[in-house]
Parts: sequence; C-alpha cells; structure tokens
Amino acid sequence: MDLPVMPPISPMLAKSIKGIPPDASYEPKWDGFRSICFRDGVGVELGSRNERPLTRYFPELVAAAQAELPPRCVIDGEIVIATARGLDFEALQQRIHPADSRVRMLAEQTPAAFIAFDLLALGDDDYTRRPFSERRAALAGALADSGPSFHVTPATTDRAVAQRWFAEFEGAGLDGVIAKPLTVTYQPDKRVMFKVKHERTADCVVAGYRVHKSGGDAVGSLLLGLYQDDGQLASVGVIGAFPMAERRRLFGDLQALVTSFDEHPWNWAAHESGERTPRKNEGSRWNAGKDLSFVPLRPERVVEVRYDHMEGARFRHTAQFNRWRPDRDPRSCTYEQLEQPLTFSLGDIVPGLGEK
Repeated sequence: MDLPVMPPISPMLAKSIKGIPPDASYEPKWDGFRSICFRDGVGVELGSRNERPLTRYFPELVAAAQAELPPRCVIDGEIVIATARGLDFEALQQRIHPADSRVRMLAEQTPAAFIAFDLLALGDDDYTRRPFSERRAALAGALADSGPSFHVTPATTDRAVAQRWFAEFEGAGLDGVIAKPLTVTYQPDKRVMFKVKHERTADCVVAGYRVHKSGGDAVGSLLLGLYQDDGQLASVGVIGAFPMAERRRLFGDLQALVTSFDEHPWNWAAHESGERTPRKNEGSRWNAGKDLSFVPLRPERVVEVRYDHMEGARFRHTAQFNRWRPDRDPRSCTYEQLEQPLTFSLGDIVPGLGEK
C-alpha cells in the first residue's frame, strides 16, 4: 500500500457542546464504529478509533471498497449496520469475534455499510491540509457513483435544517448532529469539530453494584433497572463515574441492601436463556478477561441519571449520575417515563440505506 496518507491514523474528533453553533457544515451523527478506510488497488484496510484494524471483521466492506471506491483513496467515516428499524449497534458489536467463520456468517446475514464524511487523500493528493469545505466537495465528487455499501453522509450549512435533523433523525437510531467549521484542516486525534447530542434524565432503580478494580471496599459501577409493564425489573445500564471517596462511601452505604440471588429479580440461574440481564459470571465482548459479575442489592434505592438515547430497552451509552431520589417509590421507575422519539426511516436520510 502506497498512499499520500498511510495507516495507522487516529481520526479527527469532536467536543461536546450544548447547542448547534452557527456558521458550520452540519451532518447527522452516526452511531457505529468510527473507521478510516484506506484503498490502494486491491489493498484495503479499515482503521479504527484506537488505530487497530477492523478489516478482518468486515470482509463485505473490503469487497465493496474494491468495487465502489476510487482506486486510491483514504476516507473517514462510520461503519454501521442498517435495518428497516434503524441502526443496529448490537449487531455491529457481534462482529468483534475471534472466529473467522462466525464473522463471515454475520457478514452475509447482517451486512455492514460505510457512511463517508471526510476525505483525507485521493489519488496522489493529500487533502488533510485543505479546508473542510474543499474536502467535502471532493468527497461528494469522488463517491458520486458509489453504493450500495458506501454512502456519503448528508450535509448542510443551514442551521435550521440541522436543528430539524437533530429532532427527527434520532428516530432512525442517530444520536445527534456534528458541526464542522468550514475552514478546519484535518487534524488527527484533535477535538476541532463539535457534537450536539440528546440529553435526558430518568429515575432508575439501583439493583446491584460491581466492585472497583482497585479493591473490594469501593464501588466500580451501579447497575440500573426499570420496571416493565409485566412488573419485571429489566436491566437498562450502569453508572460509574464517581470520585474515589464517593466510591468508598457508596460501598459502605449499600452493604445494608446486599441480598442473595435467590431473592433478587435478576436471579441468573432462573432466567430463561437469551434474556438480557446481568449474569453472575458474565464476560465482556471487548475484554475477555474482564469480570462483569455483580453484587445483588434489594431494589429499594432510586437514582436520577442523565442519558442520551436508548438502544432497544437499554441506555446506548453509560449513564451519568445526576442525584439521588429518596422521594421516589422504586416501583414507579418504569419505561413510561422515557421520551419516545418519532420513528424515522434511514432510507429518508440516505437513499437505499437499511432497505436490504
């Protein structure tokens, strides 16, 4: 591979802000795996946020890059799995698997797509020192005939349109808007763009905790639950960003609520297979050596958390602590309190996406 910009490269990043800023190019914020795609003839490499290749996990995108992209190019974007119901991040996570046979089976069953939103190189030309407005125009031209796997993200300089996208596109699984200064050069690993994400609150039941990695006298994370219509307590996510002094204080405070699994709604031995609840010896897809077992608590304490959006019945990202709610009855913590975004079709955002 011999390109003007060579792997590995860390992608350019965005800093979180509260509102959509003026005088920028705006794009939907795609929820997938960030990737920089390098193509030099038959050679294709899919980089990642941490500069480790994703190439082996997405063989269908390697073939698609050879068929759809310019012969020599470097393109920044997002790998997604699109369905008729919106983006499916859980299906995307399943691709990170050590067995090549399973990866190829999933590539056929749930093929991925690549949403391109920046151009780093084309032919012999390095575009990283050019302003974004020029890179965007070149990207749109270079991928004008691409598809069905590689797509250029929509973009606008109209702030009112960006505000409408922010409100509507969440219903298709997107989680906000990216704002890019028109004059910014491509700066790897620098937060020179801006991201505006949804932020909401929910009252959740604290149903367990995991011990902090530093030792047994501090809380690592709290496990959160919401009650379903059938009265069962569902696992919705975790919070874990606490100062160490607070972790130790929480550990002491929660000991009075420790119970056995036999008396807990998440009795791991009694649940039917396939139900998504924390397991006693559950492992991590991303780190096989990480212990995700937890200490069960009587579901009596309520905490208000901040979250951006849901993925199915769970928080898509780790929730953030807001405040304790001693005034709330744990049984009142149901899914009904959550805001439901309007349904929106991916095909209305990018024609042909999610229609396979």
